[in-house]
Amino acid sequence: MLDVQDLAGTWLAQFTLWMEEVVQAGPAEPYAMVLATATPDGKPSIRSVLLRGVDESGFVCHTNYNSRKGREVAVNPRASLLFPWYSLSRQVVVDGRVERVSAEESDDYFASRPHGSKLGALASPQSEVIRSRSVLEDRHRALSERYPPGTQVPRPEHWGGLRIVPDSVEFWQARPNRLHDRLRYRREADRWLIERLAP
Repeated sequence: MLDVQDLAGTWLAQFTLWMEEVVQAGPAEPYAMVLATATPDGKPSIRSVLLRGVDESGFVCHTNYNSRKGREVAVNPRASLLFPWYSLSRQVVVDGRVERVSAEESDDYFASRPHGSKLGALASPQSEVIRSRSVLEDRHRALSERYPPGTQVPRPEHWGGLRIVPDSVEFWQARPNRLHDRLRYRREADRWLIERLAP
């Protein structure tokens, strides 16, 4: 059961509480989220990405800015997120605007990645049509020779973080008879309202 008096004072505190419970429950990918973007004329696309940071300013993931999602948010900077925590009969839905994180933040996160993942970011022309898998493997092999383990791999300029700055964060909890609880934090001017939605 989820009621207004059960909610934390902010969406971030509530999200942090639920995230801790999800991590303890042990789903395979607790930080996986579905990111939905759209073209200016409304053609949607979705994909799973990993949450790499959350604070009062929003939810952060990292990507190739030349990818489909990167191109879409560049011209239509709005997105939705879904955290599908099925094992706990919960989900969190976020709607908001998208902005790039600073180059410094992107550099810091890129530096923390495993060596092979850094090479992968350089090797993959994300979302582009390629002739075969060997294209990726050949590029990765060449980069592995250029940047052997222990050497610094530069962050590509076209790779970095995206922050979804929420306008609303909805917490959904399953209940019997399809009468689920839906409680939403919604930004209105400089304050957050808490609202119950019908299931």
